[in-house]
Amino acid sequence: MKSAYPEKEFHGDGIRCLRSELGAEIIDFSANLNPFVPETGWNPCETDYFSYPDDSYGKLREVIAGRFGRDVDEVCLGNGSVELIRSFCHVMLGNGKKFHVFGPTFSEYAFSAQIAGAQPSISKKDADVWFFCNPNNPDGKLLMREEVMAILQNCTDAGATLFLDEAFIDLSDPDQSLVGEIKEGLFISRSLTKSFSVAGMRFGYGFADPGLVEKIEVMRPPWSINSFAESFALAAFEHYDLLEESRDRLRKEKEWLYSSLEMMNLGFERSATNFIMIRMPVPAKEICTRLLKQSVFVRDCSSFGLPDCIRIAVRTRAENKILVEAIEQCLR
Repeated sequence: MKSAYPEKEFHGDGIRCLRSELGAEIIDFSANLNPFVPETGWNPCETDYFSYPDDSYGKLREVIAGRFGRDVDEVCLGNGSVELIRSFCHVMLGNGKKFHVFGPTFSEYAFSAQIAGAQPSISKKDADVWFFCNPNNPDGKLLMREEVMAILQNCTDAGATLFLDEAFIDLSDPDQSLVGEIKEGLFISRSLTKSFSVAGMRFGYGFADPGLVEKIEVMRPPWSINSFAESFALAAFEHYDLLEESRDRLRKEKEWLYSSLEMMNLGFERSATNFIMIRMPVPAKEICTRLLKQSVFVRDCSSFGLPDCIRIAVRTRAENKILVEAIEQCLR
């Protein structure tokens, strides 16, 4: 008898298993990580991992608050942004509550809301929480700050809370962020994973009014940010301004990739961030299988409800050339 409990969401990871199974060095275009990472000078050997972390993470929250012009009690932390999504949903969306997701987008919003006991709502008017990702995953679309402010105002007028995911804005246009908005009814989720290319580190942070932050911090398991993640985050925020160079280099690589995709007559979305969604003439699952045979791993967008699309991360020029050649080969 099949369990009524939901199955775990698929997020396109698994590169380690693939490399182990295939015994090959696969280039990972599935994970949207910054290929031009700022040098932080972080030394893991200097981390105190013999003692428990300070579960209040006072120093780290103070650094984040100073970096973004917020108060310390407006900052919450998580073991990656997914823990923040889960904690937020358990605090805000109990039984009987409804949520609305602007999609197609990251499936974890709906999944986390549903396992917290909430129900999806097609109409925003009936929802207690709206989920919006800017820039959006998987298409890379970025709304300007004024447009997002309009969504926030509509959400507030409807008596709902806006969960705004800005996980990719560091590699896009930080000027469009709402991080400086201090309002009830707004939760902003951020991450270091993509911008500093530390997928295995698992560190997320968020901003909200102190009352909501306090509840989310209560929901967070003790010591969920390990000592290595904490010390790395402190080093990363000291070098946060260096991401400007990353954004410049990413823009140049995207233009090269756009030209290459146009030469293959492939449809794609011009992206504001470090990945590109491509519409393929064959099902995404099929093209992903073909590319994997050439040691190239891309993201099948079927889990986003887009079975004819793949998503590619922007990597270095040498790697991007390998990707383009592999796609050309697969389409012959």
